Amino acid sequence: MALAAGHVPDAVIGDLDSLDPASRASIPAERIWGIAEQETTDFEKCLMRIEAPFILGLGFTGARLDHALAVWTGLVRHAARRCVILGAEDVVFVAPRSCVLDLAPGTRVSLFPMGPVTGRSEGLYWPIDGLTFAPDGRIGTSNRATGPVALEFDAERMLVLLPRGCLDAAIAALAPAARP
Repeated sequence: MALAAGHVPDAVIGDLDSLDPASRASIPAERIWGIAEQETTDFEKCLMRIEAPFILGLGFTGARLDHALAVWTGLVRHAARRCVILGAEDVVFVAPRSCVLDLAPGTRVSLFPMGPVTGRSEGLYWPIDGLTFAPDGRIGTSNRATGPVALEFDAERMLVLLPRGCLDAAIAALAPAARP
């Protein structure tokens, strides 16, 4: 996709099983980081090898649901890496132990646990205080903000899904200075 848009990537990281020969030939060899192991996804291979205070992931919410689920798992496995996934409709990130989201009243806020997690909230129409969440139990789909939202969790296992237009709020919520 980057090559088709006229951009040569600074790095291509992964097992390279989906890098076609023509694309590979158009990328300088020193920018291709082949990693043969199959225990992690290409997304995780990137998270483990790049140095950046913040990562914006594009192209991870496409037609393959198995790939999207693998990305969500990778986000939680590497929760210390502050990363927002930008999709066609939504932005997704792992909530740090505490964060504040500057959201307009009525904004959809969905919470999806990737493991057992409890939390508390301010600014949600349906507060989460005292609730235990789990992927096979309680989830928090389609809550909504009453204004700015403050979230606290006992573990970094909660995905936050917001409308795409809330990208700036998601990025700000992950900034170290923004976390209470």
